[in-house]
Amino acid sequence: MKYPTTEDGRYFVHRERLWRCTNPNLSEEDRVRLVRELMQARRAVKSAKAGGNKGELRKARARVNEVKIALGERGPCWWNDDSDYNRCLVKNTPYARWWRDRESSAS
Repeated sequence: MKYPTTEDGRYFVHRERLWRCTNPNLSEEDRVRLVRELMQARRAVKSAKAGGNKGELRKARARVNEVKIALGERGPCWWNDDSDYNRCLVKNTPYARWWRDRESSAS
């Protein structure tokens, strides 16, 4: 599924919240490798949950976080102006007008 992406490419919108996009400055090779690592870590989370292993679950969740930081989806912003609206409702951010205009043109 393709989500709407802000014009500056920083965020996509899902359920009216902004979510940080992957850093576009990553090489394709690095991005693909990191996405594979993320999927592997997510599978480890699922497995640890199913097995009830709290220690493994903690490790797997930490790995998901590490990879998301490496992808630029968490941690320091990959842009320079330090504004970060990750997980904010789009209507409460500087992207509100863009979102309203987009919504009204879709109707």
